[in-house]
Amino acid sequence: MARILALDYGGKRTGVATTDEMQLIASPIDTIETNKLMDFLTQYIAQEKVSDLVIGFPQKLNGELNDIEKEILEFIKKFSQKFPNITIHRENEMFTSKMASQALISGGMKKKKRQEKGSLDKISATIILQSFLSRK
Repeated sequence: MARILALDYGGKRTGVATTDEMQLIASPIDTIETNKLMDFLTQYIAQEKVSDLVIGFPQKLNGELNDIEKEILEFIKKFSQKFPNITIHRENEMFTSKMASQALISGGMKKKKRQEKGSLDKISATIILQSFLSRK
C-alpha cells in the first residue's frame, strides 16, 4: 500500500507527518519552511509511494476560517496540478496545537525544547493524520 501524508500548513513553517505502508500508524517526519514545502514533497513523493494528502482545515470556534486558509487553497491548487493522482483530504485541525503541546509535555520534553515551534508543527500534523485515520 501507499503512504498517506499530512500537513499542518503554516505561513512560515509546515509540519509533515506520514503513515506506515499499511496506513495504520501516523508518525512525524519533519517541520519544513513553507516556501520549501513543494520541493520537499516532490523529493519525498519521488522516493515513497503516496496515495493521499491530508491538510489541516483551520476553523475557529465561531466557525470562521483562519486567514491562512487562502494560502492553503493556493497550495492545494498547485499540489493537485503537480500530483493529480494523489487524493487530497481536509481534516479539522481545531485544538491540534494544544493537543500537540500536551503530548510533548506528557512525553517529558523539556520546556525550552517545547518552545521550538517546529516540534509542535510536526506533532500537530501527526495528530491531524491520526484523526483522519481514525475515521477512515
